[in-house]
Amino acid sequence: MNSIFKQQATPEFINQNLVTNMIANVGIEFLEIGQDYLKARMPVNEKTTQTFGILHGGASVVLAETVGSIGANLAVEEEYFCVGLEVNANHLRTVRSGYVYALARPLHIGKAIQVWDIRITDDNHKLVCISRLTMAVRHKIKDALH
Repeated sequence: MNSIFKQQATPEFINQNLVTNMIANVGIEFLEIGQDYLKARMPVNEKTTQTFGILHGGASVVLAETVGSIGANLAVEEEYFCVGLEVNANHLRTVRSGYVYALARPLHIGKAIQVWDIRITDDNHKLVCISRLTMAVRHKIKDALH
């Protein structure tokens, strides 16, 4: 199977370039890039939980959108970039500690739109959240002129 990704990156490269933004603040770390997927993890701690001590739904969405967005941008040629149009999430199980893991795979990679499926699981491989991310594909030069 050929890789869906047009741009090459390693988890280490991605992690080094995400050190000064929200992604780093919540502790998201990329673990693996396969032929058609990306995998990352995020700790469940005081930065990612809500008042009741469980994983905040918004933190799950941040993880899902991060992994899907990176995947979408790696799946286009360098003269393009992708931005989020819509993200949704179904929160299925609570998590109080450990890590959650996001596995992102594309459902559709088109010239104008991409749709990604992101499954978030806990340390015991139990499904915590299902998310779908829709991305718009934009041309860097054409969009800069408008």
